[in-house]
Amino acid sequence: MSALITEDLVDLELPAGGRREVVRSLAERLVQAGRVTDLEQFLADVEAREAQMPTGLDGGIGIPHCRSAAVTEPTLGFGRSSGGVDFGADDGNPADLVFLIAAPSGGGDDHMTVLAALARRLVRKSFTGELRSTTDPAAAADFIAKEVSA
Repeated sequence: MSALITEDLVDLELPAGGRREVVRSLAERLVQAGRVTDLEQFLADVEAREAQMPTGLDGGIGIPHCRSAAVTEPTLGFGRSSGGVDFGADDGNPADLVFLIAAPSGGGDDHMTVLAALARRLVRKSFTGELRSTTDPAAAADFIAKEVSA
């Protein structure tokens, strides 16, 4: 099994747009990395999950996620948006940090483990501050990998 997140799954300059455009942009990176086999199926699965409950968290964070038959292994994509994207957070703030969690449909609770580890880190200003200030995708991937798998 490869690393949960790698440099090629990080985009520090997400294109401007709405939630769907931002998720598609990150999902395309997952396809290029060979971790998603069917982009449209994966996007439909993310959208279905998003329809159940918004995935925006207070403090400018979006965590779209799903289980999908199109996912080959547990994967985390990360993007940063200078304009912010509405993920429906209770505080009404747009997300500038977006984490796309992709889990295989038969993957047990892998994505919930990732989600829980990420949620514990996201309450720490030092974690989000580091991700808001980094200029290096490789450093961002290493930082997230160390924090989330710790």
